[in-house]
Amino acid sequence: MKVYLDICCYNRPYDDQNSLIIRIETEVKLEIQDRIRANIIDLVWSYILDYENHHNPHEERSSEISAWRNIAKEYIIESTELLERMRSFEKLGIKSTDALHISCAIEAKCDYFITVDKRILNKRSLIQNINICNPISFIEENE
Repeated sequence: MKVYLDICCYNRPYDDQNSLIIRIETEVKLEIQDRIRANIIDLVWSYILDYENHHNPHEERSSEISAWRNIAKEYIIESTELLERMRSFEKLGIKSTDALHISCAIEAKCDYFITVDKRILNKRSLIQNINICNPISFIEENE
């Protein structure tokens, strides 16, 4: 099984944990990471993850997140086809960076695109060729 986590998902453990849903999503995201480390799940990384993580104002967080690049089994770079797909997602009202993440996941033929971004999750029914879900739904489907 192959998954792509967007930058919001990688940052979830650093969010304010006072909200129950954020704490649960954090715990489940950490479980997904454990499964990646155990080679139960294959991780995909991309150039847009590098770009967004590079702009993280918190150097320690950025460093910890970038370590996942070395764990990933596949790295997706920009291509004409990827950008065309991104533009089609933008027409659906998905912002550019989110559209790039989704396009990278589809390019890699990922089974799941995992995010905690509500804007993406609310538009998931508009996107074909990949299962878009939050960490909790992912674990529920794969437990």
